[in-house]
Amino acid sequence: MAAPASGAARTPACGGRDRLEPGERRQRERAGEKRGSATGPNPTDRGKAGTKRHLVTDARGTPLGLVLTGANCHDSPLMAPTLDAIPPLRSGRRGRPRQRPDKLHADKAYDAPVRRQECRARGIRSRIARRGIERSDRLGRHRWVVERSHAWFNRARRLPVRYERRADIYETFTFLQASLITLNQIKRFC
Repeated sequence: MAAPASGAARTPACGGRDRLEPGERRQRERAGEKRGSATGPNPTDRGKAGTKRHLVTDARGTPLGLVLTGANCHDSPLMAPTLDAIPPLRSGRRGRPRQRPDKLHADKAYDAPVRRQECRARGIRSRIARRGIERSDRLGRHRWVVERSHAWFNRARRLPVRYERRADIYETFTFLQASLITLNQIKRFC
């Protein structure tokens, strides 16, 4: 069988296009812009769209409350919705289930009278570093727990980069990972 002339397109035996032929489908289709709800331009990532997780954990790093927003909104205004996302806690004791944690540790970004008032209205003692007065290092012994929890969320391959356009799908995967983290904590400590 003779070889095709130079410059002529080869046709494979199956009748379709050859995989080595230029103009492959992956080259023609470009990834579109990220759109959908709960996305916004991320100021630290050159204005690309992104999603931010606002998380409340216990002392071991078990997620208690979780809220998803666009990456362009500040953390402190979402402290109240994140605290409201905590479900009633069943501790195995008699009486009414606890609705809120006893104490909240937060960094300097939450240092505002409004945030302290939100904690007080929910019956939570707040331990928030003051701007210009305290160093953040003293809260580091409590803050690393939350950072570790964020790393546990990033272990799921689908969460660090958001591929879903719809926020409810991404939120479902995030809550699924939160339940897996909680299950691992129960296995480890119980």
